[in-house]
Amino acid sequence: MPDRRKSPSASELISLLTDPGTFVSWDSTPIDVHPTPAYAIALAAAREKAGTDEAVITGEGRIRGRRVAIIACEFRFLAGSIGVASAQRLVEAIERATLEGLPLLAGPASGGTRMQEGTLAFLSMVKISAAISKHKAARLPYLVYLRHPTTGGVMASWASLGHVTVAEPGALVGFLGPRVYEAIYGEKFPDGVQTSENLFRMGIIDGIVSAENLPDVVERVLSVLEPPRSRPAVPRPDVWAGKRSTTWESIELSRRPDRPGIRALLHHGARSVLPLNGTGQGEKEPGLVLALAQFGNTSCVVMGQDRNSQRNRAPLGPAALREARRGMRLSHELGLPLVTIIDTPGVAMSREAEEGGLSGEIARCLAELVMLPSLTVSLILGEGTGGGALALLPADRTLASEHAWLSPLPPEGASAIMHRDTLHASEMAEEQGVGAAALLANKIIDWVIPEETDASQEVSAFCARVSQSLEYFLSELAGQNPRARLDARLERYRSLGLR
Repeated sequence: MPDRRKSPSASELISLLTDPGTFVSWDSTPIDVHPTPAYAIALAAAREKAGTDEAVITGEGRIRGRRVAIIACEFRFLAGSIGVASAQRLVEAIERATLEGLPLLAGPASGGTRMQEGTLAFLSMVKISAAISKHKAARLPYLVYLRHPTTGGVMASWASLGHVTVAEPGALVGFLGPRVYEAIYGEKFPDGVQTSENLFRMGIIDGIVSAENLPDVVERVLSVLEPPRSRPAVPRPDVWAGKRSTTWESIELSRRPDRPGIRALLHHGARSVLPLNGTGQGEKEPGLVLALAQFGNTSCVVMGQDRNSQRNRAPLGPAALREARRGMRLSHELGLPLVTIIDTPGVAMSREAEEGGLSGEIARCLAELVMLPSLTVSLILGEGTGGGALALLPADRTLASEHAWLSPLPPEGASAIMHRDTLHASEMAEEQGVGAAALLANKIIDWVIPEETDASQEVSAFCARVSQSLEYFLSELAGQNPRARLDARLERYRSLGLR
């Protein structure tokens, strides 16, 4: 277990989080659970030890000026265990947050459900999870801060449902408590597995944050998620002057290792960037980037392919596409536009990829994205090869940089199929219409973002143009009727090649 300072109590956490003097408790007297005499004594002792009347504290406060509903466990009260009374308090607080349209921050620290109340307490996890699901269905943010320790039924229900989840450094976080494991199996649970650091490494949580720095993270998340007060007019970006290079020249430029990719775009062209991590289900790949960000004044979920990571570390595999599907879910649940960035030399070609269900993940990404209710803009930033590119392509508007391209195979592969050699790659690229000019003429894309000679020679300026273009088309789509917009998207793809 990594070194870890003593975890703050629930009250201390709330004091660290909220602006001074702004927290207001929502708690009322806990409901009577008719305890046995021994349990009544334990409850009384817990109240005296913890200084609280139950294992959870609920209420609202302001975090950097924003109203936020807060639910937090008090571990000193019977190990933060959740019984019928504490579950009811949680449900009432979650429902109030939903009714008042407030973001919800949970700070669990619990051994799980309360053993003294048995199956009734165990089943309380259902109604807490239902309340959280209704809160998310109302397109309200749900943020989770996992504290030391969080285990058992709490970790297996409401503690694992956050839109964004971070954890305390060195926290013990997992399903099966180490004491239970040792009692059942007669040996200690393996070291280093149930730690916040390992969960981050495995793509289960989004970050590790000290309680003192948690307000910064909450502010960054909510600054992206809160709806804009107004939508200022966004100037139309410069119109592309037309083709200035051959398709093959563009392909060679798109493959330059110093060409700006998604990470450069987020660094130079976006604001309030909050990186997310992995699928939330134990998988992550370096070739897929997922973040909350703003282009100009427009907030969105951004997901895209990191071409250089795919070349240097790992090709795009099924886990990356499962992470992309997480991005789609976040976009829908939070009511945010989705921006997809396409820049891939192709998906992984390996036994592991096949056995990991790569084809099925491409299909599911494609099907879910084309039917996603969210406003969507896709951008072909550079290389657009094969199924990996197709999986992130369908959108209400599709943009491409001047030297971007889209093809079912690299031109060398198409040449190998048609001519049994790779010598005809440049010829195949022209014939197949993979370059930006052909994509625009065939209505596969809607807009070309100019490059002054080559994006690698003007990284900051190029990223600024891309950002302006994304903001413009996100703004253009924002006022459209969602049903009509989805119908237009489907008709767009149905009519490709027919006009």
